[in-house]
Amino acid sequence: MITASDIMHPGAQCIGADQNLAEAAVMMRDMGVGALPICGADRKLKGIITDRDIVIRCLAEGRNPADMKAMELAGHLHCVRADDSIDDVLRKMEQHQIRRIPVIDGEQLIGMISEADLAMGHREGGRLTDQQIVDFMDSVYVER
Repeated sequence: MITASDIMHPGAQCIGADQNLAEAAVMMRDMGVGALPICGADRKLKGIITDRDIVIRCLAEGRNPADMKAMELAGHLHCVRADDSIDDVLRKMEQHQIRRIPVIDGEQLIGMISEADLAMGHREGGRLTDQQIVDFMDSVYVER
């Protein structure tokens, strides 16, 4: 059985809950990612923030990213466990129409799964079927 840990990008770096959005934007740029998990001092997952969140919920509202904390934008958190099947991962991402999902082991963040990871899993063969990719794309990208 293919699990979340088989397809995830390991070693996800967190933004601290009390760090500001300007710091988050710099981290995203430097790491070449569009989302960061938000963690407390205990490295427990508290939320996730995306580049879109920073633009829409901070900049577009005229707020200063240097004054706004990452935790202020943490919405409802969806995550998967390391031993969840890839079918469970896809189902959760499709159900909530999300493109990135944190992977936890116990209560600790151990990685992230993005749509790029799904594509790599498909390209490498055997991990994701054509139909799984089509269903994911249809669920996440097609307006209903």
